[in-house]
Amino acid sequence: MEKRSFSWFTVLNYFLLTLFAFSMIYPFIYVLVYSLNDGKDSMMGALYFFPRKFTLDNYAQVFDNPQIWQAYKITILRTLLGTVLSVLLSTLMAYALAKKTLPGRTFFTFYIFLPTIFSAGFIPYFITLQKLHLINNFWVYVIPFLFNFMHIVIIRTFIQGIPEELEEAARIDGLGDFQIFMRIILPLSGPVLATISLFVGVMHWNDWFTGTYYVSNKSLIPVQTLLQQMLTEAEALSSSMQRAAQQGGQTVNVSAAGATPESLRMALLVITVFPILCIYPFLQRYFVKGTMIGSVKG
Repeated sequence: MEKRSFSWFTVLNYFLLTLFAFSMIYPFIYVLVYSLNDGKDSMMGALYFFPRKFTLDNYAQVFDNPQIWQAYKITILRTLLGTVLSVLLSTLMAYALAKKTLPGRTFFTFYIFLPTIFSAGFIPYFITLQKLHLINNFWVYVIPFLFNFMHIVIIRTFIQGIPEELEEAARIDGLGDFQIFMRIILPLSGPVLATISLFVGVMHWNDWFTGTYYVSNKSLIPVQTLLQQMLTEAEALSSSMQRAAQQGGQTVNVSAAGATPESLRMALLVITVFPILCIYPFLQRYFVKGTMIGSVKG
């Protein structure tokens, strides 16, 4: 009876987990199918798992837009540069705060923690960026995101778990603090650094807000902001098409190639999400380990 009960529990458990996983995966499947289907045909609905009228016209029209390549360039550059600088500077600060002998250690910890509680608001933040000449500047994507208190705390907790005997042995060999950091701390902090890199990288890749409100130069707009603009334009165009059809009694021809604003939007969505989906499996094995070790210390 116990064996049979355990077996039924296992079957039910796998069934529920499969349903949960399917509910998470299916939106991506739907977007992919919609992007590979003819736009006008997709307006008929009833698209579920396979394209009804397969076409690559949606992707061809997206890549035919020169702005998408420039937006991708900005997004990749800000993600790489922002992630490397943020992780490096956060690790340096975490290493310093992990030292109990650091003068003013409590003050510096409280100083970087305070902005997480209080915020001046959007307008003072905008004025600050303007005074720093970061408006319509590429560095507006990098400098404001260099430090994050939670990332510093996670890395500091991880570093505190490294045996002090390693540093003492290194000092006996004549190494200084910077050499110890480069030769011992960084190599041993691989899991937590991979986790923080994933956090920061995904944040930079998905950020559309900064490009929308702090950048008006089209050559500096990232791909996520471009996607957000396309979403807004697609909704406005769809609404105008519906009003024109209701008032005039006829359907508006959107594109001779069969693409619609909705199908182009789905194609661009796949293009923006695909790189993260490719990178995440390689960092997943560090994700749980780095988070647990860096956030909980027994």
